[in-house]
Amino acid sequence: MLRSVMLRLASNRLLLHSVNKVGNRYGFAKRFVAGETMGDAIKVVRDFAERGILASVDVLGEGVRDEDEARKAAHSYMELLDCLAANQLNAYISIKLTQLGLDISREACSSNLELLLQKAKALGNFVRIDMESSRYTEITVRIFEEQLRDYLEHVGIVIQSYLYRSEADVRKLSAYGCNIRLCKGAYKEPASVAFPKKRDVDRNYIKLLELLLSSPAYTAIATHDSRMINHARRFVADHKVPAEKYEFQMLYGVRREYQMEIARQGYKMRVYVPYGRHWAPYYMRRLAERPANVLFIAKNMLRK
Repeated sequence: MLRSVMLRLASNRLLLHSVNKVGNRYGFAKRFVAGETMGDAIKVVRDFAERGILASVDVLGEGVRDEDEARKAAHSYMELLDCLAANQLNAYISIKLTQLGLDISREACSSNLELLLQKAKALGNFVRIDMESSRYTEITVRIFEEQLRDYLEHVGIVIQSYLYRSEADVRKLSAYGCNIRLCKGAYKEPASVAFPKKRDVDRNYIKLLELLLSSPAYTAIATHDSRMINHARRFVADHKVPAEKYEFQMLYGVRREYQMEIARQGYKMRVYVPYGRHWAPYYMRRLAERPANVLFIAKNMLRK
């Protein structure tokens, strides 16, 4: 019930503006967001690097409807790629196509994405295309496929296990030998397109995970669920999946000790590090995933 409410709120622009104002006042976004500036994010990425943990950096923003703003977002990412290279940090960028102008036009979005992919390729880096709500899934997959010929080693996509269509997407995309991040999904979706029950989402996650690990694809195993992680570890051991074919991924601020534990055990661990002023939608989705976080926020506000 609370999860459903939080996800509805995550798409309410007026409410998100208020959340941003209150969050800036009380500082509670810091639990899941590295900060508001590139410098904040670089510091976090460097701290992770010192502990043997990789990073994926996201300049927060989505649903852009102005061409200048979309182009500005693209240039922010280009700056970030340069900054990661200058600091010799083993980290790549994660982007949302609606941040690059997909709601304006496919052409505007593709033009901005091309700028990022050219920059990433020149620097030997990588761009992860995040998956958004199901209304964008088909167009996101198509745009991703268009980039594989020129940027196979420099672009990846995300697949969400709560969508019915994801098995077909995994079977098709994994054949390219591309880089695929598997997560459960964090948007509110109707039962017509997504599994409504958690057990079915989990069951599909395991099915897709095994398909990916058995394919030519590189698999980013994105989950905080110990059961999924333990299943993955058993599967790669039993099937002798090479270490260079997969990694584990988690979100900044979630199960930090567990992240360290997995890295200490010799597995490749990457943390998704978001930063920026437009953090409210991302933040609300994190609260929806773990309703107990709402209590944490309330306590934090009272202490202030």
